[in-house]
Order: sequence, then structure tokens, then C-alpha cells
Amino acid sequence: MSRYIARKRMQELQLVSCQQPKHRYKKAGNTHTAAPNHLNREFSPDCPNQVWCGDVTYIWSGSRWVYLAVVLDLYARQVVGWAMSTSPDSELTAKALRLAYDSRGQPEGLLFHSDQGCHYTSLKFRQTLWRYRIKQSMSRRGNCWDNAPTERFFRSLKTEWVPETGFSSLPEAQAVVARYITGYYSLIRPHTFNGGLTPAETEARYQLAS
Repeated sequence: MSRYIARKRMQELQLVSCQQPKHRYKKAGNTHTAAPNHLNREFSPDCPNQVWCGDVTYIWSGSRWVYLAVVLDLYARQVVGWAMSTSPDSELTAKALRLAYDSRGQPEGLLFHSDQGCHYTSLKFRQTLWRYRIKQSMSRRGNCWDNAPTERFFRSLKTEWVPETGFSSLPEAQAVVARYITGYYSLIRPHTFNGGLTPAETEARYQLAS
């Protein structure tokens, strides 16, 4: 069937194609400072609140892209902080980090790893890390495997939970993503890295053994 015939049949049946537009990040115009790769793919820390990873992804919300920033504790692959916004900026990533820092009791001696996105290399985000005395680590440029755990989390979120056509609005996206992170992913979904246990159960067992 040609495009012309398909378009004609769709018009007759009053069908409309639902396709998401291609996403492109805007190029940053300011100079940013990258940190060394201190993590170096050591993705198995000995305890919680030792190494956190962060990343940002995009989700369609009816008429525009919205952005999700997460903070992942590598010990049990638990999402300890997250935030959503219509802008992939430093305020978004700093908000996710602040939530993680406060919700985990303001831990000390943390290493925070991310890619070299401008929302992590910016002065504003680095100042947030300095304020909390968190050491910064960054992936090598263009190497997604250096931040594989958060990339894997986003893949699970989008293939298991997010509809192919996205959401109708930012509030809907926030509500559905919150259910996935705090409910399904943390409490129900078994994780291969944890030997089939959920992130919440893995951390609970660690606390009992400590």
C-alpha cells in the first residue's frame, strides 16, 4: 500500500497518526567544567549512601517534552531522588539531588557520578555538591557505559511503564512516574542486580545485617 492510499483510507476512517517528534537537546553556550571519572565503572559499592548516579531523560507530554532527573543509589539500584520539569536545566538536577540528600538523612562521604551534560557541569549544580560536601565524578565524553545503571533504569521505565505515545500533560507524567519509582520499581519489581530482590528489600536486609 502506498503512502497516498494509506493517507486516503485514514481520512475516510477519520484516523490520525500519533507520532512523537524527534527530541534534540539545545546546545549550551557557556563554558562548563567536567570532573574526572572517579567511579570508573565500579558499580557495586559496599553499602548504601556511598555512590549515587544521576541522569536526565525526556518524556512526551501531549504538546511538549518534559524532563526527568533521577538520583540512583548504586548499592541496591534504589531511586533516592527525582524531579520533573519542562526544562532540562541545573535547577532540575539540583532539585533531584536536594530531595535525595534530605530523604537519606544528609549522608557524608558521598560520590556523585553523572555524564557531562551541562545540567551537571554548571556552576549552580557544582555549588550544590560543594554545599553538601559530595565528591563529583563524570563519565568520559560520549561514553554511555560509564553511567550504565541509570541508563538501564530509564530503559526499564520507558519500556515497562511509559505509553508509546507519552502522556497528555506534565501533571499526568509526574503522577505516573511517581507510582513507578516509589511503588512498582522500589517495592514490587525484582532486580537482577539484587539477586531477584527489590531495591527496598535489599536495603532492608542490609540494615538488619548491620
